[in-house]
Amino acid sequence: MATYPSIPRHVAIIMDGNGRWAKERGRPRLDGHRSGAESVTEVLKGCIELGIDYLTLYAFSSENWSRPKAEVSALMTLLNQFLKSKLKDLDRQNIRLLCIGQLDRLPTKTRELIQRTVAHTANHAAMTLVLALSYGGREEIVAAARSLACDAAAGKINPADIDNPLFASRLQTADIPDPDLLIRTSGEMRVSNFLLWQISYAEMVIVKKYWPEFGREDLSEAVAEYQRRHRRFGAL
Repeated sequence: MATYPSIPRHVAIIMDGNGRWAKERGRPRLDGHRSGAESVTEVLKGCIELGIDYLTLYAFSSENWSRPKAEVSALMTLLNQFLKSKLKDLDRQNIRLLCIGQLDRLPTKTRELIQRTVAHTANHAAMTLVLALSYGGREEIVAAARSLACDAAAGKINPADIDNPLFASRLQTADIPDPDLLIRTSGEMRVSNFLLWQISYAEMVIVKKYWPEFGREDLSEAVAEYQRRHRRFGAL
């Protein structure tokens, strides 16, 4: 039976358009990423105001490693600065931080900052911010399949017992509810290898604005659009 949704419990965002935003203004790409970090702060405030429990941000994809080394290095530096500068805000707002992705590929300093911040905020309960870093949906699914295959080969599980819940338990998001709403900025109409398993029944809202232009009002409008949808989950 179709239902009208209330506030989404989990919102996932593909933060797209930082580089194009900067280019249109004749500014370096890194300026777009810096402005995008400010949008993260605004959206976090909006999530708390709306009562959203989980926010997952596609911050750095596994494909982003193919970008010029100078840009990747600058992005890692910006991530380090974000983690250092936002810790007090996460404390004040009672926000827990989690990170998913191939974190072993990140620089040592970045991994250490992530580990400290995740540990420090582990008991925060107002909401959870999930950063997808060095993340790829296909890679996550392959890793889950490999884990199940190893256990089956070792006789720990019967292949016939593998079902959706068991498979989902091997994903990095095992303890996180699937997204209810997926937002993509910059008007692009693709999911870009983001949470491929988890967004199976997410409602999608495409926003034409670039990510640095996206703020609390835009989040509220996306949630309002979500609330107008019928969620059928394959039923009539």
